[in-house]
Amino acid sequence: MVETKVRYAGGSDPGRVRRNNEDAWHADPERGIFFVVDGIGGQAAGEKAAEIAIDRLRARLERQTGAAEQRIREAITIANNEILRAARGNPEWQGMACVLTVAVLDNSSAVIGHVGDSRLYRIHRGTIEKITHDHSPVGEREDRRELSEEEAMRHPRRNEVYRDVGSEEHSPDDVDFIEIRRIAFEPDSALLLCSDGLSDQVPSRDIQGAVERNGGNPAQAVAELIDAANRAGGKDNVTIVLVEGDQFKAVPQGPAAALRKKKGKIPRAAGPLALLLLGALLTATGAYLSRQYWLPAPKVIEPRRLVVGRGQTYETIGAAVDAARVVDTVEILPGEYREQVKLKNGVQVKSITPLSAVLRAAPASAGPAVLAENISGARLSGVRIQGDAEAPLAAGIVLDHSDMEIEGVEIRGARVGIEIRGGRPSLTGSTITECAAEGVFLTNAARPWIAHNIFRVNKGKDVAAREDSRPILSDNLFDKIAVDLPAGESMDVVRQRNSFPPAPRGGRKQ
Repeated sequence: MVETKVRYAGGSDPGRVRRNNEDAWHADPERGIFFVVDGIGGQAAGEKAAEIAIDRLRARLERQTGAAEQRIREAITIANNEILRAARGNPEWQGMACVLTVAVLDNSSAVIGHVGDSRLYRIHRGTIEKITHDHSPVGEREDRRELSEEEAMRHPRRNEVYRDVGSEEHSPDDVDFIEIRRIAFEPDSALLLCSDGLSDQVPSRDIQGAVERNGGNPAQAVAELIDAANRAGGKDNVTIVLVEGDQFKAVPQGPAAALRKKKGKIPRAAGPLALLLLGALLTATGAYLSRQYWLPAPKVIEPRRLVVGRGQTYETIGAAVDAARVVDTVEILPGEYREQVKLKNGVQVKSITPLSAVLRAAPASAGPAVLAENISGARLSGVRIQGDAEAPLAAGIVLDHSDMEIEGVEIRGARVGIEIRGGRPSLTGSTITECAAEGVFLTNAARPWIAHNIFRVNKGKDVAAREDSRPILSDNLFDKIAVDLPAGESMDVVRQRNSFPPAPRGGRKQ
């Protein structure tokens, strides 16, 4: 439960040395969930480990059952074992893993889950405290004060860790796996989660200064810190999530400090001019220090719920999505909706009651029912998409180079259930059935994560990959052996990671 109101911002940058970004982050202020993930493995492997971790952490933490500590343990363990399973099924991902730090706000406190050398700092009343411990040889020595922060930052073994997420099987209560802490989160404090791309480049005193200097404007603080990491060399990806209590304010810095250091007499010959300049400087300093009273408050985008249904402000899903901003959620009341929904960056669209919102083809249109073009950070969940002779659908969902999530949907009676044209979306916990052609059709080097879904009674292939597309298939239920994989993909591996129950005697031909 979130009792403290918060402002937040997050950002990620590949740095100046690496071309790819293996870091990822997520923020859900409504549920009080924040985390940073740093992938290990290089190129696609590290990115994939981070992607799996984000997906699995969200799936468990958003299901708010059980104590926060146990939810975090279970979420990290699920991510760990899923990464390991994916790596075993794909030679290109052997050795991939990640390190991560999770914060869940709970009853005016924050519960922290941590594995590896990403970090969480708490900034409160002029102090900065490193809450997490680096699970690394150098980090241990720094925590024991055998090395100063500067010495640890320059140490040649700085990048070594002895704990990670994904390199070996774990259970939630394994000793020496997940570090769990519960700390106070006061309204006038801030939490900063970061990958080692920041903490290896920017000293904690400078991190504190940037956060305090920009109190009330976390987005500016994040941008300033990413810039500082890059100016210091940018040797690694850098990712930051900053969470401020609503009473956290800027701490005056700058000209006043410089003034206090100035001592000595004013030369007589220059007295009048010096006094004039000093007066102007004092006036400017006073204006600077009082800026929090005359400058407009920073604009903070708070998440909103936009409800769709008869008698509501929005009677169509499309109207609500058009009005939504990044971080908003469009919630659909039970009913039937005949329209095409075009998704937007960072907007969640979900049925309030799973599968009770039914989406059909728009009048005089064959579909798709849902379209996402060059979208990231969006999510579609709990919606039923229905096609039939009266309202045919060429496709239930079309994702065109969009990195987003589809969870818990049902697609029935479309020609193609989901068409994925490039990108790295995820499809989980859904049912695709009675399609006239393919259940999922992939083109343009698509790399989707397809897990825990049910495919049945589709006339074409349940999953068909074309044009160098390579799906990750894990824990799906197929009612027939109807998976068309790209060249080089092992059907034996797919069998091991998914279920293909035999048809009953007298059933249709496999």
